[in-house]
Amino acid sequence: MLASLPAAAEPAFARMYKSQFGYPPSCNACHKDGGGTPLNPYGQQFKDAGMNAGAFAKIAGSDADGDGAANGAEAQARANPGNRSSTPANKGDWLDTASLIPREVQAAFPGVREYLPRDAILTDADIARARTLGASLGKADENTIYVPLQDKRPAGTALIFAAEFKGKTFFLLMVTDRQLKVTQVKAMNSTQVPAAAQSKVYAKFSGVAVDQLPAASGSDLDAAITAAVKKAGTLLYVRLKNA
Repeated sequence: MLASLPAAAEPAFARMYKSQFGYPPSCNACHKDGGGTPLNPYGQQFKDAGMNAGAFAKIAGSDADGDGAANGAEAQARANPGNRSSTPANKGDWLDTASLIPREVQAAFPGVREYLPRDAILTDADIARARTLGASLGKADENTIYVPLQDKRPAGTALIFAAEFKGKTFFLLMVTDRQLKVTQVKAMNSTQVPAAAQSKVYAKFSGVAVDQLPAASGSDLDAAITAAVKKAGTLLYVRLKNA
């Protein structure tokens, strides 16, 4: 299923960033450790300013990361406005492919040195297909799929995604093999919902094809995790099933 992959595309906010500054950003412009992880200070300012094209101008004069350079100046110079170690004078490698892979994803594929990040954009057909699989997806669910390469061939996938329980957000990591069967689901950042790290529900996803993941029932934490995993698996399936 991963012999070939859909063309690269950018989520809506990345497209806005590219339109504003002339180049596609790393997810690290707005996230602490790649797509799906918590927002960094620049991402939070962008969110607070409305998360639209006009938000960039509103926060251009601020210095979100506290490195002495204004957000707009850093972005124009291809420095990361959300990371104080990246400045117009010392941009760093934040736009290099190797730097875009979250540490948790790399740990899931020991020995892999090459990755192919693919941003999953949902078409109307994808959203309709997801409904037939029992999942409700929308533009807010667009994400980055990380594809590890071994001998230039895809070896699986990884996806970092958000879940919500009682109004609090936490983040999960899903890993699959190249046949899109789940090999691992775990809590990646559960600061707001610490109990998510101890849940026993993750074990039931192992070995299940992403289009066969169970639907959630109930309203407890395990149900919230199951619902998020179902949506994430469906996103993978509708974006990669024709590959």
